[in-house]
Amino acid sequence: MRRLAIAGALLGLAACTHAAMSAPQPTTSFTLVATGDFMSQPPLAEQAAAEGGFDGILGALKPLVQSADVAICHVETPVAAPGESFTGYPIMNAPRSLLETAARLGYDSCSTASNHVLDYGQDGVARTLDTLDRVGIKHAGSARSEQEASTPTIVEAKGVKIGHLSYTFSFNGIDPPHPWSANLIDVPRILVEASNAKRSGAEVTVVSMHWGTEYQHEPDIGQIGLAHELLASPDIDLVIGTHVHVVQPLERIGEEWVHYGMGNILVRFPDGSPENTQDATASRFTFHKTEAGWRVSKVEVVPTWMEYYPSGRVVDLPAELARGANDTYQRAHERIVGWVTARGAQPQIIAAS
Repeated sequence: MRRLAIAGALLGLAACTHAAMSAPQPTTSFTLVATGDFMSQPPLAEQAAAEGGFDGILGALKPLVQSADVAICHVETPVAAPGESFTGYPIMNAPRSLLETAARLGYDSCSTASNHVLDYGQDGVARTLDTLDRVGIKHAGSARSEQEASTPTIVEAKGVKIGHLSYTFSFNGIDPPHPWSANLIDVPRILVEASNAKRSGAEVTVVSMHWGTEYQHEPDIGQIGLAHELLASPDIDLVIGTHVHVVQPLERIGEEWVHYGMGNILVRFPDGSPENTQDATASRFTFHKTEAGWRVSKVEVVPTWMEYYPSGRVVDLPAELARGANDTYQRAHERIVGWVTARGAQPQIIAAS
């Protein structure tokens, strides 16, 4: 009997040990990749139509985006209605195929609040969000109903819930069809909505800000003040910026980070535009869980350049320079690294692949 008891105890111990070994380990880190403005002017729309989508144009981003635990993009403009012509500045739209490519690349959520979000009114907002829903990408910044506008956007990475908020400085003088159609920057509102996201289960909250002075590399006084005010909140963990069409610095504020401007990840400005409007970054933030909560423990940057000829494509600058010298790529790489580090940040410079 004693032997049977011992054997039973050993079997019980083995079962417990197996259960302990097979139990999922708690997540202690995850990676978040963010990129800047998707702007598809008519020449890019025409190229994408000829190529069957934007996969070739944006393909350099795929390894980085797909390997991220969560990836965030920015949709600058509404998508066009079926049969509608593609338009550029000042009233802009984009092919639906852009969002289909974004889904294939691996993006999880896209910010939609921008100064062009209302270019095609509420119909344009609805078309864009309907398309994002169809391809399986979550979204923040605009809405089809008051209820949708008040519901926090939450994505999940390795079991960690991440809130995503999005706001813009302007609608270019267009009156919103409804007060809830799209989000303007309003600090008290942002703080309340970040708190709501945390109460809804978000462990980390990321705020996408469409802000700043166009074509200015240095963040303006408004951006700096807003970044400090937002990151002082315990409910906001990272701020990522779009709109200015050039690369702006990264900065650590307390224990949190802001990337003031990530540049145009996809763009086709008229010929003769400065090279720096083709500069951008794909930025990767590694979060680790600490006793005080989730904190960014590593920041990495992929400098990219939007090449126009012989055809439009995003260039992974570190990867291309590793293959051989190219003066245009080298200048772009140096510009981007110079600006992302201009406020003291020292991110690791990496290739997308």
